[in-house]
Amino acid sequence: HVQLVESGGGSVQAGGSLRLSCAVSGYTGGYVSMGWFRQAPGKEREGVAVIYTESGRTHYSDSVKGRFTISQDTAKRTIFLRMNNLKPEDTAIYYCAATAGFACGTWWKNPRAYNHWGQGTQVTVS
Repeated sequence: HVQLVESGGGSVQAGGSLRLSCAVSGYTGGYVSMGWFRQAPGKEREGVAVIYTESGRTHYSDSVKGRFTISQDTAKRTIFLRMNNLKPEDTAIYYCAATAGFACGTWWKNPRAYNHWGQGTQVTVS
């Protein structure tokens, strides 16, 4: 049973920081693309960042570039999202997503590129 388990969400004041984690379990294969998405109430799910696990290359949405950093610990099969200088508009449920495929170009921003998802963790910025 594949599981992606997020942790690290919470409430923070504007300008603060949080670090999200996503741990993979129950999957014996290798994910090539792992990403973070977020969804605010009444809005579509938005791609925030992706990391290609073999190369370590990353991409970010324009709304978080320069403030968020995605990284990985391959030995622990975990990815992270460090979020600095948080803004109220960053408030959302954040989801970890993964695929054994290569979510190239702008496809990485599309939720359909991923077939495994975590349960989500709430981030609230006031």
